[in-house]
Amino acid sequence: MDVRDSNGNLLSDGDSVTVIKDLKVKGSSVPLKRGTVIKNIRIGSGDEAVEGNSDKIKGLRLKPEYLKKV
Repeated sequence: MDVRDSNGNLLSDGDSVTVIKDLKVKGSSVPLKRGTVIKNIRIGSGDEAVEGNSDKIKGLRLKPEYLKKV
């Protein structure tokens, strides 16, 4: 399955991405701010296909339409 970011770039395991929009995170009182870098992503399956960790929040599952490849 090809997973593409908001600009249409192909994402793969180990890439670094930035968040393009402030996102509310379930189970956390801290929102994920625009410009946050998420390093060493993993490509999963389903609607929320990108898995990774930020500095403050661990175990994120994100939709690729809110991400931009660095």
